[in-house]
Amino acid sequence: MKKIVSALLFCALLLSLAACSQKSPTAQETEPESSAARTVTDSFGREVTIPAEVKAIVCTGSGALRMVTYLQCTDRLVGVEDCDKEYADSTLRDYAYVYHDTFDALPSIGKGGGTANTAYVEELIRLQPDVILSGYTQEALEDLAQSTGIPCVSIRAKSINFIDDSFYTAMRVAAEVLGVQERCEEVLQYIDGCKADLDARTADIPDEGKPAVYAGAVTFSGAHGFTGTYSNFGPLMAIHANNVADEMGETGYFDADPEQVVAWDPELIFLDPGNMSLVRDEYQTNPGFFDSLTAVREGNLYACVSFNNYSTNVGYALADAYYAGSVIYPERFDDVNIAEKADDILEFLLGRRYYNDMKANGLTFGVIELGSAQ
Repeated sequence: MKKIVSALLFCALLLSLAACSQKSPTAQETEPESSAARTVTDSFGREVTIPAEVKAIVCTGSGALRMVTYLQCTDRLVGVEDCDKEYADSTLRDYAYVYHDTFDALPSIGKGGGTANTAYVEELIRLQPDVILSGYTQEALEDLAQSTGIPCVSIRAKSINFIDDSFYTAMRVAAEVLGVQERCEEVLQYIDGCKADLDARTADIPDEGKPAVYAGAVTFSGAHGFTGTYSNFGPLMAIHANNVADEMGETGYFDADPEQVVAWDPELIFLDPGNMSLVRDEYQTNPGFFDSLTAVREGNLYACVSFNNYSTNVGYALADAYYAGSVIYPERFDDVNIAEKADDILEFLLGRRYYNDMKANGLTFGVIELGSAQ
C-alpha cells in the first residue's frame, strides 16, 4: 500500500512541475512583440530608444521629410508639417511637389519652416507615431521629446558645401530607424557617382585656364538680390570652378560689396531664376552698375536653379553642377543634355521626371537676358 501511495505522490509531483514549467516561461517569451526595443545614435550623437520595428513616423524641421522621400518610406507617414502641403503647383521644393497628393491627405503635425520647435504637440500625442525624425536644433528636439513622450531622432544635416558628410550621416541614421539601409546606400552611391563624374571631367583643368565665375541672387533663408552670393558654392566646388567669392574668406552665404563685384568683373555669372524679379528691379534702379560688368555686356548670364528650400534639394544641386560645368567647360560636358540629366537625377531620387514642370514654373537652365522677361 505504501508503494502505491508513494507512486501516486511521485506522479503528482511530476505533474506539478510540468504545470509550473508551462506557467513560467522566460521574460523574453512573455514580453509582447510590440514592446521590443532597440537603440540608435542620432545626428547629434544622442542615444535614443525606439521600437524594434518602426511602422509609423512623422518628420519635423528642415530636411527631414526630404530624406524619407529619398528613402521611399512615405507610406509610413501619419502626418506632415503645414509648410510641406503648399507645393501642388510649385517645384521649388522637390519632394513636396512630387508627393503633394500624399501629403495633402495627411493630418498637419506642425507649422514647420525652420529648425525651431513649431510642432502641434497635442496632435502628435493623438497620432502617437513610433518615432519623430527631425531636423530641429538639439534644444528644440529635446523640448519636443519631453513634451510628447515620443522618441525623437535627429537627422539634421547642414546645407553647406556640396552635399557634405552631415547629409550622409543623417541619411544613414534615418535608414537605420526605418530599416532601409539598402536603399540608403543606393542613394549615397548614386550621389558619389555624380560627384566622381563631375570631378573626373574637371579636376585636371589648370587654374590659369579657368574663367572667373560669380553666383548671385542666391537663395539662403529667403530670396536675395544680385549681391547675395556664396563662397564654397556647392555646384561650383564640384567642378573646381574659379568662384571669385572664395577670395573673401567667408563661409557660405554673404552679401558682396557691389564695388567688389565690379573689381572681380567675372566673366560668367550664374543667377537664381527664382529671384530674377529682385535683380531686374535692381537693374532698373542702377543700370550703370550692371552694364559695367563684362559678363552683362557680353550676355554671359546664366540661370542656375536654387537648391536651397528647407535644406538642400539634392537633385537640383547635382543638376546645377552639371549645367555650370557645361557653361564653364563646354568641351568637357558636350555629351550632357541638361534636361535629360536633370530628369535622370530626379527620377532616381524621387521616382518622377518633371524637368518640364520646373521649366513651366520658371526653374530652368539657360541664358538670362537682364532687363527683360526671361
